[in-house]
Amino acid sequence: MSDNTERFSQNVPGKYYVAKVCIACSLCSEISPEHFAENLDEDIPVGNCYVCKQPENEDEESLCREAMETCPAGAIRDDGNE
Repeated sequence: MSDNTERFSQNVPGKYYVAKVCIACSLCSEISPEHFAENLDEDIPVGNCYVCKQPENEDEESLCREAMETCPAGAIRDDGNE
């Protein structure tokens, strides 16, 4: 099993990232499609989500925080490098 802090390589650098415990439910991309995307690469058996854009203002930060708090797998983290 993956370490809860092991990140997907697709995450853009910054505060938020998705860890490899993601279950690909895509809830985060429904909450904030500007910040979270789904990896639908056919070469991997199970897809995953990742951070495609870091928040740039308070409203975007709020959406990312909501996605993190709603994530059923607890895969969204906010301890990345700023």
